[in-house]
Amino acid sequence: MLEHKINDIKKQVQSDVLEIKNGAELFELEKKYLGRKSEFTNILKNLKDLSPEERKKVGELANRTKREIEKIIATKKQELDGAVDLEKERIDVTLPGARRGVGHLNPISIVRNEIEDIFTSMGFEIADGPEVETEFYNFDALNIPADHPARDMQDTFFLKDDKLAMRSQTSAMQARFMQKHKPPFRIIAPGKVFRNEATDATHEHTFYQFEALVVGENTNVGNLKHIAEVFFSEFFRTDVKVRLRPSYFPFTEPSFEFDITCTMCGGVGCKGCRGGGWLELGGAGMVNQNVFTAAGYPRNKYQGFAWGFGFERLAMMKYKIDEVRLFHGGDLRFVKQF
Repeated sequence: MLEHKINDIKKQVQSDVLEIKNGAELFELEKKYLGRKSEFTNILKNLKDLSPEERKKVGELANRTKREIEKIIATKKQELDGAVDLEKERIDVTLPGARRGVGHLNPISIVRNEIEDIFTSMGFEIADGPEVETEFYNFDALNIPADHPARDMQDTFFLKDDKLAMRSQTSAMQARFMQKHKPPFRIIAPGKVFRNEATDATHEHTFYQFEALVVGENTNVGNLKHIAEVFFSEFFRTDVKVRLRPSYFPFTEPSFEFDITCTMCGGVGCKGCRGGGWLELGGAGMVNQNVFTAAGYPRNKYQGFAWGFGFERLAMMKYKIDEVRLFHGGDLRFVKQF
């Protein structure tokens, strides 16, 4: 009698398991047939009331059947775990896609990328150097003696070691590059610089510059003026003229202040250029021979020109931005305009 019950339970399990659709239903089936209050468990508990011969015979059948039922349930569980819920996986291809946010480059990055593209198209290399500079590269090699105002704490962020400072100009790359390279060459050195000064609408203590350096045996001021006009005309997408005015910088001789025709009025005169038709950009000049000798070149064998300009200044002119602190303010409303 018990043998028939055990076989019937197995057949019922084999039948019921075919209707199982998920893990919850399988759990209930297992509890029904193998749980503590199941008929099968009661049969196992009552084996003690049988004669020794019947207990052995029925016990072997019961244990074997239990293992078979457990295997049936385990197989079904694997089947359910590997099954794909088609309803959950269904995709309505007619629904609009989820919009993903797209970031924006800061105008400084936009200007830097464009500057590098223009100069590399003219055969320039891009040089890079450290932002923490030694006294030699930031001052001595640029013909700036120890008593020069640029060394004063009012102008430069010195570190605890007086021999190190946050570089105050990308011109520090001149001697670094020349020590490892021989002329002729033409490079630009873009990067961040630091000045210990108060901030306002047109001044920042941290900003970006790019240094241009061209050295050869016959490089002259005419080359400087021509390359500058080609670059600014390409950058502003209009015909730009360059004007050089005599000035003084310790690392160039002769030195010039650098003006370009107003990009808003084309040099006719407007509020942007205060009626003069010119916009001042920065400094330039022929490299001082003391800079060449500091880099290990023989005096008077080579000549070249250098200039330095601020990325922010160019970006402000190109995009009509009137506040330099916006570049580093972290306001996404500003960045998202570009």
